[in-house]
Amino acid sequence: MKLRINPLAYQDLLEIKSYIAIELLNPEAADDIVRNIIAAYNRLSDFPFMGQSLSAIIGITTDYRYLVSGSYIIFYKIENEFVSVYRVLYGKRDYVRVLFSNQLSNEFDE
Repeated sequence: MKLRINPLAYQDLLEIKSYIAIELLNPEAADDIVRNIIAAYNRLSDFPFMGQSLSAIIGITTDYRYLVSGSYIIFYKIENEFVSVYRVLYGKRDYVRVLFSNQLSNEFDE
């Protein structure tokens, strides 16, 4: 399958690298972590179903799948001949709110 990286996922990687390199003063770790994340999602082109269904662990029906790389979670979808990586988020972050903020706000508005 072909791999597509969403601009938000690319931005996530830049922010992860910047935070670790600058805020935590560890540029070597930043490079290693981002390299490991990229290696993990590159494997998806050969093994798109190696991640788990996100619907299995949250109360929202979705076609997102996820793959863990260290402390980070790679969120992706299988779309025809593509594996599309949408976000890369820190595992302790409220990723449900980040991924589904529009859906959650619509539920509260009703």
